[in-house]
Amino acid sequence: MRKLLAFVVLALLSICVAAQDNSSFRQAEREIAATLNSQVEAWNRGDLEGFMQGYWNSSDLTFFSGGTQTRSWQPTLDRYRNRYQSAGSEMGKLAFDDLQINVFDAGAAFVRGRWRLTMSNGKQPGGLFTLILRRKPEGWRIVHDHTSAECSQ
Repeated sequence: MRKLLAFVVLALLSICVAAQDNSSFRQAEREIAATLNSQVEAWNRGDLEGFMQGYWNSSDLTFFSGGTQTRSWQPTLDRYRNRYQSAGSEMGKLAFDDLQINVFDAGAAFVRGRWRLTMSNGKQPGGLFTLILRRKPEGWRIVHDHTSAECSQ
């Protein structure tokens, strides 16, 4: 009888711990979605520095796109500026779709999704992205971004 009671108590504790984990994972998913939404809002205001707040401000940040590896926060910002704010270029309106947020634990997550820009000429370049995020003291931040573009652009 004691073994059965001990088993039942352990089973109930496991259920409680799993429920707490699920709740904290859902909270992390909401926080990550809010970080990404803030990035979209900043982009659509033309605020690249605001957009970059979603990235880890570190020399260890990595951004892979178009066969190029960019390391560190400032070079990543510079890459965005050169591509979207230099003479003759435009930022367009950004949207993220098909987000899949996978929280691994209290401090790490993986996000997949689609990005799309709507330009003033009606073109809509876009592609896929994969992000790795870590929980930092300032909140969830992208520590690695691998973004690809659709070939039909």
